[in-house]
Amino acid sequence: MEKILVSACLAGVPCRYDGRSKDSPQVLGPLAAGRAVVVCPEGAGGLPTPRPPAEIVGGDGADVLDGRARVVDATGADCTEAFLAGARQALAAAEAAGARRALLMARSPSCGCGRIYDGTFTGELRPGDGVTAALLRRAGIAVEAV
Repeated sequence: MEKILVSACLAGVPCRYDGRSKDSPQVLGPLAAGRAVVVCPEGAGGLPTPRPPAEIVGGDGADVLDGRARVVDATGADCTEAFLAGARQALAAAEAAGARRALLMARSPSCGCGRIYDGTFTGELRPGDGVTAALLRRAGIAVEAV
């Protein structure tokens, strides 16, 4: 049975920055079938729920992985290390389960795939992946935003 890594907030876990979930019908099948590996990288990295919103400044998740960008929250606090730690834990969970695919929360600085917030906290989007999505891609795991 193929396992799929799933952002915890999409599976109904109230772990988003605002303390809510964002239930997704796309994860119901894998969840009901026992195929979902549910992870919140931000929580796994030690961030509380709720927490100030965060965005990547100076690049995208790949740039964070390479030390060229940082993750900063709306108060100005640097939370890069927590995002990196959470990404590593999400990858470890995927690898332990043999998951080769991930359904991730769109636009998130952790899980966003293809488009993320631009680091200005104005709601603007730009091309790029979040930190976890970038790490999963590097490991050969297919990522999809939900």
